[in-house]
Amino acid sequence: MQMKGFELIEHTADIGVVATGDTLAEAFENAACGLFSIITDISKVREAESRIVEVKAADIESLLFNWLNELVYIFDFYHLLFKRFDIVELTDGSLKATCYGEKYDPAVHELKLGVKSATFHMLEVDRAKNRVQVILDI
Repeated sequence: MQMKGFELIEHTADIGVVATGDTLAEAFENAACGLFSIITDISKVREAESRIVEVKAADIESLLFNWLNELVYIFDFYHLLFKRFDIVELTDGSLKATCYGEKYDPAVHELKLGVKSATFHMLEVDRAKNRVQVILDI
């Protein structure tokens, strides 16, 4: 399944996301889009509210892991679905983004798969190609 900026890859009982961009930040944004496209049809998500999300980590790979898991947490805890991500800061150890979306509404949003977490299995951050890969536990 190929969409703008990311593709979903099969992985035994899990699912993977490979995301690219013109910059590494855009690849991280597209990985987040891939994550939410697994959860629901993001074309039905409105940009009704925004939330600042900040994560820190020891290295860039852990940062990708923490970024996606923070988004899973926000969905699980606050029932927010996001469709657009603007990363305003990305270093080896920190990320700050504004995420746009709306609260989950069962009348509007059909949930496809539940994502438990990002994993470190096969996790890759390729700076030269502005490409990231992550396997998600579903």
